[in-house]
Parts: sequence; C-alpha cells; structure tokens
Amino acid sequence: MPLIVLKDIRKSYTMGDGKIEILHGINLSIDKGEFVALMGPSGSGKSTMMNILGCLDKPTAGTYILDGEDTGNLTDSQLARIRNRKIGFVFQSFNLLPKTSALENVELPLIYAGIPNPERRLRAMEALKLVGLHDRMYHEPTQLSGGQQQRVAIARGIVNRAPILMADEPTGNLDSKTTAEIMELFVKLNQELGITIILVTHEPDVATYANRIIYLKDGHIINDVRAQKA
Repeated sequence: MPLIVLKDIRKSYTMGDGKIEILHGINLSIDKGEFVALMGPSGSGKSTMMNILGCLDKPTAGTYILDGEDTGNLTDSQLARIRNRKIGFVFQSFNLLPKTSALENVELPLIYAGIPNPERRLRAMEALKLVGLHDRMYHEPTQLSGGQQQRVAIARGIVNRAPILMADEPTGNLDSKTTAEIMELFVKLNQELGITIILVTHEPDVATYANRIIYLKDGHIINDVRAQKA
C-alpha cells in the first residue's frame, strides 16, 4: 500500500465574490522510501500541495489518505498529532528559535510529543550527530553558518523518527557548495534510514537528487518522471 494517496484533490480560495482554483483534481501516490521533488513555476500550486500533504491545510474536495488513514475525517487536534508523529518539516528560512542552542531547537518536537527529558536529550543528540553537528550542539543559531542552521533544522525534522520529511525550498538561502552538501544529506537520510522525502524546489540541479520529479503547472500535474539511476 502506498504511504500517500491523493484522489481528485482540489483546492480553492474565495476572494471577494469570486473563487480562485489552485489545485484541479490532483491524483498521486507516493510509496514509502521514495525521494520526490515537486517542481513548477510560481503559482503552479506546489506550495499549496505541500501544505495539504503536510496536513497544514485541508483540500476543498477530494481524498487524502496518509499511511492508510483518511485525513478528511480527522479533527484539527488529530491532524496536529499526525504532523508530530508522522511528518518532519524543513523550511527555506530554517525557522530556528534565536537565543536557543541547537540541541534545544532539535528537542522542540519531542517536548510537544511528551517525551521525557532524559530520552529527549539523547534523541536530540543522536539527530545532531546524524547530520554532522555533534560538535555544535550548544551553539545558538547566530553562531552557526547557513548550512549548519539548515542541518539543525533537518535534525529537528527527523528527531521524532517520522517516516516522512517534507522540505520546502530547503536550499533557497544557501550557496551552491552548501546546497550540494545539504542535498547529499537528504540522500543519506533517504537511503540509509528509509525516510520518505518530499521536496519543493524551483532549481533543476536540486531536483536531480530525487528519484522522482513531479512537475506542476496551473494546478495540474503535467509530468511525473522517475529517474533511472545506477
């Protein structure tokens, strides 16, 4: 059974007397362990689709089945619980708390999950070690480079051991060398830990790290390409 199934997903917003259609009947399935890139020009609907996939927003119509569960039947608090247990998030702007150590930033999802302190600290340390920042865990964001801040954000995204990691333009604020390092880290997490990664990007070079590239335009999927990698 696929990990993610979208059936005729539609999303629209009311603007004054009119209605703006963002997604037009999206049908998509993603298997466990895939590394998928969502691409498309501004206004194509990729961010809206990411928000629906991440249970941050609800579709206007259609069905979203996540890990065998129909999300349309869930309350806001149940959706929040699913986000905490099943989905990690990484954003372009890192979204780290200032004046707070890397370790404390990574611990945040575990606090929300009610994990007791000794285990919380241990798991946060393990996540930072996994992203190569075990020697920076007591540094605050301002003491870290952009690439290191994004590694902290990735550690925070995986600390709950969620099966899915969603990344929205995660390399948008990074130079090309750091971008390559961050993308290699995503590949490592996908291949070694089996984490399903869904990445929004407008950069073709970044998308090539994925095993599958889905192209959106005007709220439609216009192409779905699986990479042939050795």
